[in-house]
Amino acid sequence: MGQMIISEQDIVNAICIDQARKKYAQPEDVEVELMYDEDSGFSAEAYINGLRQGLQEMDIIGALRLWLGEFLNEDPYAGIQLVLDDTEGITAVINGS
Repeated sequence: MGQMIISEQDIVNAICIDQARKKYAQPEDVEVELMYDEDSGFSAEAYINGLRQGLQEMDIIGALRLWLGEFLNEDPYAGIQLVLDDTEGITAVINGS
């Protein structure tokens, strides 16, 4: 696979699918806000039917593993690193074999 960059929108999509499955909802019922803080790192908030779910970096990476395996047919255990980019926002760098 080499190196792949996952866009901010695809990270949001991955979280929507992951959270919808966990909460027995539809992905379109999930709203996601990605965040970065210098002290605490990457996080997200997911809103499902008005309920807030706080997500840490490991939760985001877990959602990306689901996305990689099921939707991109790539190794879900590839190295994943979240990156804050000035122009692209929050992206994920995937380092595969």
